[in-house]
Amino acid sequence: MLINADFSCRVEVSPDDYEWVASPQAGVERVMLDRVGAEKARATSIVRYAPDSSFPYHRHPDGEEILVLSGTFSDESGDYPDGTYLRNPPGSGHAPFSLEGAIIFVKLRQMRSSETRQISIDTQQPARWMFQGDRATQALFSDDSEQVSMLKLNAGSMLFKTPVDGAEVLVLQGKLHEGSREYSDGSWLRLPAGHYPDFIAGATGVTLYLKTGHLSSSYGSKDPA
Repeated sequence: MLINADFSCRVEVSPDDYEWVASPQAGVERVMLDRVGAEKARATSIVRYAPDSSFPYHRHPDGEEILVLSGTFSDESGDYPDGTYLRNPPGSGHAPFSLEGAIIFVKLRQMRSSETRQISIDTQQPARWMFQGDRATQALFSDDSEQVSMLKLNAGSMLFKTPVDGAEVLVLQGKLHEGSREYSDGSWLRLPAGHYPDFIAGATGVTLYLKTGHLSSSYGSKDPA
């Protein structure tokens, strides 16, 4: 299966474009944002857990990255409420579930084999934000191949002040404008290398998930498994 599998192309998915697809487990659905492979795939998805739904224990050969967007996501290691950022390194495994229901942003099979540290961050903690000029930044992960952060931009602030070597953006709160176009909560964009001076925070500001660097890496586009 190939969905938005050419990583040199720009992709935009708004909540109006969401197509919820049933997973192999009852009560768990997903929106496939990009995908290379069948059920075991290099994939980026929005996943929705109905209350009292679960997945059986499974491993992640090339890692798993999660941002909890709403509700509480859980596994045998604990409960992860809205705003939790997780990185489960290659070879790790778990049996995820949600008692109250949850929506999560998930990236599968996109980590380097050298990554070994499990990460759990409560992004709701005010002390994690660093303020500078027209924005606040919260670093989530960084190595020589990718940088992951959350940003809060003041109204009218530019998202990218310099060219980027590819970027992935998920709008979490507020609106992001690009000329006459508007991206609201839940909008996902994948941008190839370039200069994007027209991305501006809306009238009430915007909060974003941002990943850069990864689209130029060799592991950013694997063959179907």
